[in-house]
Amino acid sequence: MTGKPDRLLKAVRERRDRHRFRQRSGEPSFAGYLAQVGVLGWTIVLPTLAGLFAGRWIDRRLGTGIFWTGPLMLLGLAAGCWAAWRWMHRQ
Repeated sequence: MTGKPDRLLKAVRERRDRHRFRQRSGEPSFAGYLAQVGVLGWTIVLPTLAGLFAGRWIDRRLGTGIFWTGPLMLLGLAAGCWAAWRWMHRQ
């Protein structure tokens, strides 16, 4: 049970620090919000495309149609969503 209070205390401190930072720096501009959306988009798209291209390359080498393309594309999508989720929670 000692782990939970420590995590709670850490989360409260992080939230307090983010709140203080927002008070000092103000709200992000429209360009700042647009940049955040762009980062999230590329964070998801790039691993998805990497999985797609890797799957197509393997399928062409092995002559397996689209056997590897679908699963590797979905794996890339999952990795991108996970990375985006982690990035959002660090902000």
